[in-house]
Amino acid sequence: MIMADQENKQYIIVHSAKYETTYNKKYLNRKVWEEPNFNMIKSYIPGTIIDILVKEGQVLNGGDSIIVLEAMKMYNDVQMPFKGKIVKINIEKGQKIPKGFIMIEIEPVA
Repeated sequence: MIMADQENKQYIIVHSAKYETTYNKKYLNRKVWEEPNFNMIKSYIPGTIIDILVKEGQVLNGGDSIIVLEAMKMYNDVQMPFKGKIVKINIEKGQKIPKGFIMIEIEPVA
């Protein structure tokens, strides 16, 4: 647990012991972790969409190819993570996408 008191000192509490500390700028400006949403397929690197191999409403098994993404002069085969249905496609063939872009939304199928 992290606390700050009235004198702008920073403390961290570990197992009921209170320690005074200072945080550097990098720590204070860090990106806060958030739980991943497995129903959204995001790009982990920027690139160009070479081919879209699926259509909205299509049901696929885990491991089936859904997109071909060119990044750093390599073709990356993006695969379905689990058995599911394609809900929405947010990309077009030839589109350049940044890191973290939500390419496809899926939902699990029993």
